[in-house]
Amino acid sequence: MVNLILSALLVCFGAQAFANPIGGVEGTVVGVVDGDTLDVSTGTVVYRVRLAAIDAPERSQAFGQRAKHELAAMVHGRRVSLRCSKQERRPEGQRSREICTVFSGGRDINLSLVSLGWAWHYKAYAREQSSADRNAYEAAEASARASARGLWEDRNVVAPWAYRRDLRKGVRE
Repeated sequence: MVNLILSALLVCFGAQAFANPIGGVEGTVVGVVDGDTLDVSTGTVVYRVRLAAIDAPERSQAFGQRAKHELAAMVHGRRVSLRCSKQERRPEGQRSREICTVFSGGRDINLSLVSLGWAWHYKAYAREQSSADRNAYEAAEASARASARGLWEDRNVVAPWAYRRDLRKGVRE
């Protein structure tokens, strides 16, 4: 009977523990892959971290290198705290990424990138945010757009999800 109850608890609650293997962690940023992906070392493990709720330009896209540079200036070599919500599923052979909000000096780095105009609020995943976070990210993007900060200086800037879609269709090189 006890085994049955423990099994039921594992089925009900264990999935969340396995879906989010690192939860909240502190570490040092040892690499910046692009404008929304970092490598964070805890001293024993290096995690590939995808910044939650935002999407920055691809490296090959206009503003992609600048977004990467801005993220690196904020966090490379610094201690950060990660609040991770899930692990991204990747094709076989590709390194998985933890999906996290990154904090440095008490500042939400993901939100800062949106506010400075180097990333979009990734609305496709907004439902995974609290309403307070969702509202803050939406307001930050609206303010960056209105002020033409960062990538918003280009009125014809292409969102990264549209850029990736076009690449898959062969529309872009």
